[in-house]
Amino acid sequence: MSKTRIFKVSEMTETDILSAAHALDEGAVAVVPTDTVYGIGTGAFCEASILRIYQIKERPATSPLQILTGSVAQAKAVAEFSAGAERLAQAYWPGEITIILPPTAKGKSLTRGFKGIGLRVPGNPFLVNILSRMAHPMACTSANLHGQPVLTDEETILKTFDGKADYIFLGGQLSPTASSVVDLTDKPLLLREGGVSRADLEKTLGQPFTVK
Repeated sequence: MSKTRIFKVSEMTETDILSAAHALDEGAVAVVPTDTVYGIGTGAFCEASILRIYQIKERPATSPLQILTGSVAQAKAVAEFSAGAERLAQAYWPGEITIILPPTAKGKSLTRGFKGIGLRVPGNPFLVNILSRMAHPMACTSANLHGQPVLTDEETILKTFDGKADYIFLGGQLSPTASSVVDLTDKPLLLREGGVSRADLEKTLGQPFTVK
């Protein structure tokens, strides 16, 4: 087992946050609180560390990871934004909506063979603080074993990931509500209705979604 560095988010200093951001860019694997459930992530371009996440979660390596950024500007470095995507991002980021978009040249390697990249600016202030200080986006997925329920409490996070991840950032009890997921790589497609309702999404986008 590797030694996991464990921090309570409320006790972290600015130096701790800058150090964590640098470590993630360099390939550290961290369990982080989000505005939904706990996630596990690393620098989006650190392929060996991404494979570690699949191994830790016992998840098939063919499944894509979500890409988290600290701002819309950071997201635009790796994805092409349509006018509709811009409206959704301005209305709901930071927040509970994941938008799948075509990659830019820089973001193409993040698709893992899929047509688009799932992007989100999360609403958790601590996580946004780290993301804003990273040089690159974070590749992230829910912090749970494949096929098991999502995790929202500190005790289970520690039992599951202590000795496996490089860092665990404890942010208290979280919400089990997942983000809404929309695919805008072609005609608008609603893949999951979560934190933002279909009606609100369609009103903001200005057109209906097909539901998968």
